[in-house]
Amino acid sequence: MIPVADRKNMTLRLPPEQAVELEAVARAEGISVSDAVREAIAEHIARKRKDKAFRERLRAVMERDREILERLAR
Repeated sequence: MIPVADRKNMTLRLPPEQAVELEAVARAEGISVSDAVREAIAEHIARKRKDKAFRERLRAVMERDREILERLAR
């Protein structure tokens, strides 16, 4: 687990109905809403890592970013 001092705080805005459902899911799982969100994000990232089309889009973004950074470094 990441030490609390090494975590980044973020604000998440949800529609009221989704917030209520998330809170209910967290209560049913016996975890905090923050833990439920972290779990959902981890699962989302894991799915993306397995998605070939996503990885191709990510490589394209990385290449564009590399080109921009190289131009800025001149």
